[in-house]
Amino acid sequence: MNVVIVTDAWKPQVNGVVRTYEQFGRELTAMGHTVSYITPDGFRTVPMPGYPEIRLALFPYRGVAKTLRAKGPDAIHIGTEGPLGSAARRYCRRNGIPFTTAYHTRFPEYLRLRLPVPLGMSYAWLRRFHRPAVRTMVPTDTQKRYLEERGFDNLVVCGRGVDTDLFRPLDPARDDAPYDLPRPVHLYLGRVAVEKNIGAFLDLDLPGSKVVVGDGPDLAALRRRNPGVLFAGFRFGEDLARHLAAADLFVFPSRTDTFGIVLLEAMACGLPVAAYPVDGPRDVVQQGVTGWLDDDLAVAVEKARTLDPANCLRFARQHTWRAVTEVFQGILAPIPRQPATGLQRAA
Repeated sequence: MNVVIVTDAWKPQVNGVVRTYEQFGRELTAMGHTVSYITPDGFRTVPMPGYPEIRLALFPYRGVAKTLRAKGPDAIHIGTEGPLGSAARRYCRRNGIPFTTAYHTRFPEYLRLRLPVPLGMSYAWLRRFHRPAVRTMVPTDTQKRYLEERGFDNLVVCGRGVDTDLFRPLDPARDDAPYDLPRPVHLYLGRVAVEKNIGAFLDLDLPGSKVVVGDGPDLAALRRRNPGVLFAGFRFGEDLARHLAAADLFVFPSRTDTFGIVLLEAMACGLPVAAYPVDGPRDVVQQGVTGWLDDDLAVAVEKARTLDPANCLRFARQHTWRAVTEVFQGILAPIPRQPATGLQRAA
């Protein structure tokens, strides 16, 4: 099968969407499929307001349409709702081509944190975007129910996995710890932005040390306000995995994530998770086994610190990317060799 994945989120960004589609591509290729991507690479771009590291393609329709015609895919998956995703959606609708989409990010809530845009207005736009899709993939059952309550349909669950070859506990024989800090080390990994609620973690009075791995628009301000915290910036590959594995506990203060791949990555390194009892952590963390969820984050940290890392390792190893990719493959909408006649105007 020849699969084209369209995504506005791509390298050098470091986030769950990019990691998800990278892993889907690797696994699909290993399964014998052909995978290609339409990303901001090759298009004129501008920085996204508030997120200069995210580049948005300018007027990409012609380029997207040309690429899709040239690739002749058997399935098109639109991974994001940005300019590239919108262009691919328009092309498919104009030519009667079935496609799938995905809902990764609670964009309305993120937008509301920055601008006084009503949630109802944002969700109405998202419903319109996803409605023509044969299926819209969501990461958890909780997210599926939440969107169904907001009028979305054709939703299917496609979870996330973890690369346990990369994310693993430190091996003293071959892995040097990237930092030497007072124990216990509490670590956050992810985008450094207002919607991640990192201040709730940094404001905690905890023994030992705090580490933040990642970058984003709030990094400079948080670094100035928290001189006792190690801000490690962006890390990649083995270096990223070592930074994670060198900690003792993973603290996830976000209240708006739809899944949080980093939760599985932390567990694969043997780190129990402390988080709020909200969507994402509720679907991933086993209470009292692999982590602790509490409306008081300090309580969650204290309880999680007592848990057995071996339980985290066992749980993470049950969530392989191969298994998740097989689900993804089964959800894709095959394109008929001779699409139905008649063009449908773009919405």
